[in-house]
Amino acid sequence: MATAVKRKRYSQYDTVPFDIYDGSAARQLQQEEVLQPRPLVRPRERAVVRPKVRVREAGAVSPFAVVGFMAVAVFAVLLLFSYVQLAVISDQVVSLRSDLTGLKSEEAKLRAQYELAYDLESIEQTLTASGAMVKPQNGQVIYVDLSEPDSITYYQQEEGATGLKGAAESMYSIFSEIVEYFS
Repeated sequence: MATAVKRKRYSQYDTVPFDIYDGSAARQLQQEEVLQPRPLVRPRERAVVRPKVRVREAGAVSPFAVVGFMAVAVFAVLLLFSYVQLAVISDQVVSLRSDLTGLKSEEAKLRAQYELAYDLESIEQTLTASGAMVKPQNGQVIYVDLSEPDSITYYQQEEGATGLKGAAESMYSIFSEIVEYFS
């Protein structure tokens, strides 16, 4: 405890040099009532000060910057117009699809009415009775057998000339096709 007292320096002992100090005050404190330590005083907090910033003077505006901003503005307006056109076209597609479904249902009704309007069997009987139409005979009917798979025959064509001669021939054929098209 004596060492702790030596470390603390009180204002009344400041005048006494440290090497002459014999510790009599510490003995006195041990015999007398122990003093309470003083409360620590917090150092003042400084207010935060913004650093002073040097402001540079306004310079001339670059023409490239102006042109760039104008180009961005034009592209933004064009993009906006394209979105408006897209919305209009989308609305038209929806209305045309609804019209298409209505027309398909109307087509089905009209086809049914058309089939009911003409009786094909009665027309066939009247035309065969008058002799204007004859039923086909067995020799006139041809049946196509589609049960076999399709097949093709590939004939190799002659290869054209290569190099400069081939280029000249292809240019001549292109030129002749253009002349035939406009003739």
